[in-house]
Amino acid sequence: MFETPNAARLRISIDGIEPAVWRRIIVPAAWNLEQLHLAIQAAFNWWNYHLHEFETGGLRYGDAALAEDGSVEGDARVFDERTVRIRDFRGAGVVFSYLYDFGDHWRHTVEIEEMVFLDTPPTHATCVDGARARPPEDVGGIPGYEQFLDVLSDPKDPEHKQTKRWCGGYFDPEWFDITMTDKDVRGALKPNVKRRLHQPKSKVVRP
Repeated sequence: MFETPNAARLRISIDGIEPAVWRRIIVPAAWNLEQLHLAIQAAFNWWNYHLHEFETGGLRYGDAALAEDGSVEGDARVFDERTVRIRDFRGAGVVFSYLYDFGDHWRHTVEIEEMVFLDTPPTHATCVDGARARPPEDVGGIPGYEQFLDVLSDPKDPEHKQTKRWCGGYFDPEWFDITMTDKDVRGALKPNVKRRLHQPKSKVVRP
């Protein structure tokens, strides 16, 4: 007997960064794009301080209130992201984009890898895989991130100390903690969520 899918497995990656920065999450199929936005924010520990929008099928979806106020850039109409649910997409293989921060322009590729049926219908999202740390907020987009990594890797650079202090004293582009990320994603819809301002240091296991 065919069961109607009640969840979707998504792979989300930040465009323009190699090796890739990505997360794999499972979300309720009934979730709308506003809820997915919050899950993506949690999966990458973005601070949700900036504007965002989705683009699919040539249409843009975002915060409709901001669009009506003229706060969203561009001439194309922006539709209410709450009107589109994950289950409205055709299913596996569908790819669309998510843009966060119109200044730094962090574009993410979102792929629906599979629509699935879970015996217990999900009420929250979960993170099941991923790799590498996302760039610091307000670093200046991809060019700024590349410069940030160069400065941070060179103790002799005149901006090294200031840059290190700015990012909290520590940044590892290879860092990814599945347990911590999954906890963040599970609580993505909770009100007044606070994000980590800086990347936590990896715990060193001594022999």
